[in-house]
Amino acid sequence: MSVSHPLQSEAWGQFRSVMGIDVVRIRPLGPELAEGQLTFHNIPFTPFTVGYFPKGPLPTQPMLEELTKIGKQKRAVFIQLEPNVAHHSSFVIHHSSFLKPSHHSLFTKYTFVLDLTKTEEELLQSMHPKTRYNLKIAQKHAVVVKEDNSPEAFEKYLKLSRETTTRQGFYAHNETYHRRMWKILHPAKIAHLWTASYKEKILAAWIIFIWDKTLYYPYGSSSRENRDVMAPTLLLWEIAKWGKNQGFTSFDLWGALGPHPDEHDPWYGFHRFKQGFNPQLVEFVGSFDLVLHPWLYWLYTIADTIRWRMLKK
Repeated sequence: MSVSHPLQSEAWGQFRSVMGIDVVRIRPLGPELAEGQLTFHNIPFTPFTVGYFPKGPLPTQPMLEELTKIGKQKRAVFIQLEPNVAHHSSFVIHHSSFLKPSHHSLFTKYTFVLDLTKTEEELLQSMHPKTRYNLKIAQKHAVVVKEDNSPEAFEKYLKLSRETTTRQGFYAHNETYHRRMWKILHPAKIAHLWTASYKEKILAAWIIFIWDKTLYYPYGSSSRENRDVMAPTLLLWEIAKWGKNQGFTSFDLWGALGPHPDEHDPWYGFHRFKQGFNPQLVEFVGSFDLVLHPWLYWLYTIADTIRWRMLKK
C-alpha cells in the first residue's frame, strides 16, 4: 500500500470521477516522486480551475515541479496541498517561492487520534469521567452496536443524516454524494456502516473508513430521540474495541478544533464529545497553495474570502 490515507486511494478517485470531478493520479517515477492523487475544480464563469491535493505525501521539489506541470495543463490558478503529515515533520515551506500558506484551508489542521495499542482498561481509565458514565448508561439501557452494511441500514443512515444536518444547521454533503460514495467505497472494503440501536430502533449510524492500520470516522448521524441512552458514546467505544481486536493501531476521529477551542464554535459539541475519550490531539503541517498564476490567485482569494463571509452569515 503506497498511499497513507483513504482520500488518496484509487477507489476515492473513482468516486470523485463519478461525481464529475477531474481526477489526476501521479504515478511514482522515482524515489523523489511519490504516488498521489489530486482533483481539479472549475472556477465558475471562467476557463480556469483550482487543484486540490488532500492528505497526500510531504511534497518534494520534484513533486512540486510535477504538480506545476500538471496544473498548467489544467489551467489551474493554484493547487492546494494538505499533506497527511504531522506538524513535527521537517517540512520547510521554502521548497518553492510559489508555495505559501493557504488563505482558506479545507481540512481541519487538527484531528483526534485514539491509540488502539493501549489495553481496554487503559483506554477506559483515561476517559473523562462523564464519558465513562455515559458508557455505563448506554450499556444499562442495552443499546446494541453492530456493523450493518444492509440497504435498510444505509437508508436509515441517510435519513438520520438529513435530520442531523437540519438540526445542527451546518453544511453537509447531499444524498447523491453519500449514495455514490457508498456504492464505490463499500465494495472496495474501505467504507463500513455501524449502527447503535435502542429497542430495535437505530439512533445513530456512522460510516467508518478502514485504511492500512487506521480506522477513520468521516461521516456520522444521530437521532434526537432517546438521547438520554447515550447511543453515540457506546457506538464509538464498540468500534474502537472492534478495531483493536482486529489489529488496527489507531482510530482517527476526523477533525478537532485545536488546543484552545471556542465554545461558541458550531463544531464545539463534536469536539467535546470526541475529547471525552482522551485521544491524542494531532496537528498537521497545514494547508499550502502552490500558486501558478499570482495575479489571478490574488483576485481569487479576494472573491473566495467574500464568499465565505457571506456563507457564514
